[in-house]
Amino acid sequence: MYLSNSKTIMFITGAFISHSCWEEWIIFFENKRYKTIAPPWPYKNETSETLRQHPNPKIAAMRLNDVLNYYIEIIEKLPEKPILIGHSYGGLLTQLLLQKDLGYAGICINSIPPGNLTYFNFSLHRKIWSTLGFFNSKEKTNLISFKKWQYHLANHMFFEEQKETYEKLVIPESQFIFCDIFSDSAKIDFKKKHAPLLFLAGSEDNFVPASIQRSNFKKYKNIHSITCYKEFQNSNHLVLKQYHWETIAEFIAECLEKIG
Repeated sequence: MYLSNSKTIMFITGAFISHSCWEEWIIFFENKRYKTIAPPWPYKNETSETLRQHPNPKIAAMRLNDVLNYYIEIIEKLPEKPILIGHSYGGLLTQLLLQKDLGYAGICINSIPPGNLTYFNFSLHRKIWSTLGFFNSKEKTNLISFKKWQYHLANHMFFEEQKETYEKLVIPESQFIFCDIFSDSAKIDFKKKHAPLLFLAGSEDNFVPASIQRSNFKKYKNIHSITCYKEFQNSNHLVLKQYHWETIAEFIAECLEKIG
């Protein structure tokens, strides 16, 4: 039996990517009788093409706490705590929201790790700054290049798929958003009791490798809370759009049934 159709899934998008990345996932979970919402980040409720051509200047000033408070405001208007499914930066937001007891359960797909796990991870530092461009101005929005998209997010995909996903999904981002990953705002109390939490990793993730996902998972220490980990083979960072995305969505649905 699936969860009651009153259960809501909130999909939480990562940085640099349009909330339209969840289109197929919304259909999949609504067919399993969930309600779904996938709010765009603030100032990003436009098509990717429009945002690339005419980015709202307010995007450049966005911080982690701005996005976090935005999701808190949405959740507090819902009739009950939603199931949170976050990808990449959305996985970090999912962990922070669960820490505030604002989720029925959390699924972190290829999650950016919390600040107290990330601070001394210099390989992740290098990847983030190489993706952004270290000398890019913080006064302006940043756009990931197609070459970096191919390597960091869309590896193990055909060129046509890489090009199509880049054109459909990539949007401008604030550089402050990534600076805040290493700040106190991104820290987690790993000993605190929390709702069921599942980490999903990809064996071919070039941006946030499976080893980082395992480290994040292992940091959670509360014996009264459910924390699980699963690694999927042949999965890159942009697994939401890979050929086997439905297998991963089905795995999530099965896990949600068990805790329902």
